[in-house]
Amino acid sequence: MPITPLMPVYPRCGVRPVRGEHCHLIDEDGTRYLDFASGIAVNLLGHSHPHLIGAIQRQAATLMHVSNLYGSPQGEALAQRLVDHTFADTVFFTNSGAEAVECAIKTARAYHQHADGDPARHEIITFHNAFHGRTMATISASNQEKMHTGFAPLLPGFRYCPFDDLDAAAALVDERTAGFLVEPIQGEGGIRPASEAFMAGLRRLADKHGLLLILDEVQCGVARTGALYAYEHYGIEPDILATAKGIGGGFPLGACLATERAARGMGFGAHGSTYGGNPLAMAAGMAVLDVVTDPAFLEHVRATGQAIMARLEQFIGNHPDLFDQVRGKGLMIGLRLTMESRPFYQHLRDHHQLLTVAAGDQTLRILPPLVIGDAEVEEFFERLSAGAADFRPPAA
Repeated sequence: MPITPLMPVYPRCGVRPVRGEHCHLIDEDGTRYLDFASGIAVNLLGHSHPHLIGAIQRQAATLMHVSNLYGSPQGEALAQRLVDHTFADTVFFTNSGAEAVECAIKTARAYHQHADGDPARHEIITFHNAFHGRTMATISASNQEKMHTGFAPLLPGFRYCPFDDLDAAAALVDERTAGFLVEPIQGEGGIRPASEAFMAGLRRLADKHGLLLILDEVQCGVARTGALYAYEHYGIEPDILATAKGIGGGFPLGACLATERAARGMGFGAHGSTYGGNPLAMAAGMAVLDVVTDPAFLEHVRATGQAIMARLEQFIGNHPDLFDQVRGKGLMIGLRLTMESRPFYQHLRDHHQLLTVAAGDQTLRILPPLVIGDAEVEEFFERLSAGAADFRPPAA
């Protein structure tokens, strides 16, 4: 028998949170942790945010779920706000990021299967070390072998290309290509921002060849970078965008956003979700947008992120044997180590009560709640400094 009844697909650690307060998590034994992981970029308003809690409580007491066979005043209202603040004309609500990416993939293929499209175009070009989710389609969209093992055969229709290499992407375009699927800033891949030239080049290639540009902003979207969506930093607009994580502030919510043109193949019966767009999730999403669409809030994220990154640049100079590079945008920050990052991430968690997230490319992800202030920043550097001072790399 397993130790717990939960399927053992996560390497769960000894931290067992039962309560959250602003930017801290409290374990069942009372230990307080500074949460600079935010549920992997989900709890962007921290824990116990009164506006978010109030919205969920009021909606839970009114109406939690109805079928999508009926009209949705709540869904229409949230979708309209997303349309008003983004490139999109239309929105499909999901429960998670993987579902949002699935919808984006289907939308792109349906676009080319439309009556005046080109049915031969079904392949989507994706990029090395990307993470798009854990469904069969989304693991097939990644080139990471560790995600493929045990699940063969993968779904066909994806071609892999080096990230941030425009020439390589252009060389893969042929008569079967439907579009590009890319994270503007790779999250699981190590907080690797794409260059402006690369993103602008993908937009040009898509326009030149009649393809669709699909952005996976599940991790980097919803104010995480200091813009509502990261594409704004690049001066371009996508055709389709997948969003989730922070959009519900902790409540399960995702969405696929698209232009009217890109969604031309998504008519009655093309897609669906039992729980997607439920009134409770819509209330959470509305509460989050109330906060993160405020220009002053976005400026706070940008300024705080710049300040943390500047201090980290100075900090790593004191530990050249341990740290290599700082990169990111806003409060999506990567601290690249000179070695595999997981032992240091565990050391910070277990010995200094600082929660971060390990990622690829030897990188530590720093993803604090967007509501952090000076006190949390100072606490972070105190705990990080102490952790760097007494960390001993594991023997090779």
